[in-house]
Amino acid sequence: MKAISMTPNVSVSFARLFKKLSVGGLLYPTLSILFGLGAWQLLSLWFLPIFLPSPALTFRALVELAQDGSLWQSIVASTFRILSGWFAGVIVGIPLGIAMGYVGVIRRLCEPYIEFFRFVPPIAFVTLAVIWLGPGEASKIALIFYTTVFAVTLNAIAGTIAVPEIRLRAAAALGASRPAILRTVIVPSVVPHLVTGARIAMGNSFLTIVSAEIVAADVGLGALIWNARNYGRTDWVFAGILTLGCLGFLYDRVLRALSSAAFKRFGVNF
Repeated sequence: MKAISMTPNVSVSFARLFKKLSVGGLLYPTLSILFGLGAWQLLSLWFLPIFLPSPALTFRALVELAQDGSLWQSIVASTFRILSGWFAGVIVGIPLGIAMGYVGVIRRLCEPYIEFFRFVPPIAFVTLAVIWLGPGEASKIALIFYTTVFAVTLNAIAGTIAVPEIRLRAAAALGASRPAILRTVIVPSVVPHLVTGARIAMGNSFLTIVSAEIVAADVGLGALIWNARNYGRTDWVFAGILTLGCLGFLYDRVLRALSSAAFKRFGVNF
């Protein structure tokens, strides 16, 4: 009798937990992560750890690197370079892109350079950056800036051009000057494109920082991954890659939250 009376309560509890996770948006990401970890574990059984370490070995490597301090030093160094170059690229790319989208003469003057350099990958400039700026922080920050500025500029141009012509004419018919139209019509309309460009640039920054740190850096996640090769520690390589992915996910979420809060008054939600 007792077992029969407990069954409905257990079912109700599981149903409530399932509903709570679903409502919170955590159920499917959690299932996806668990599935990925399970697949990784199964695959690692078929290979030696030197080729594919298991999730447990990778977690042990993370703990090992965290305890000797190299993981935290790498995170701090890479974060400083990424955020410095990315912020500088956003600051330059937003006004440049809006100006190119709003003023045809500026767009025609700058477009050949944008179309040329955006197809040259940052890795091609690593050697020149080291020669011109030295092996210190400036060369790596400059490469992140180069990666960021084109993504932000192109999205700002696209957003500015996409503003409906009828809205511009309506504002002009009401007596708004060109600076007023720029401030009250174009900038609010282009905000989603700016955030998209900034997020794309953040992803590209992570690609670039690894290349730059592999070539010329003593500390950083790229240097950590490269140095792991010298010790034959594939688990350290996986630990570095896992850290890069987690940092990228975290920064993207923070950027979305800050953007949502900052641009809420424009009626933009992310």
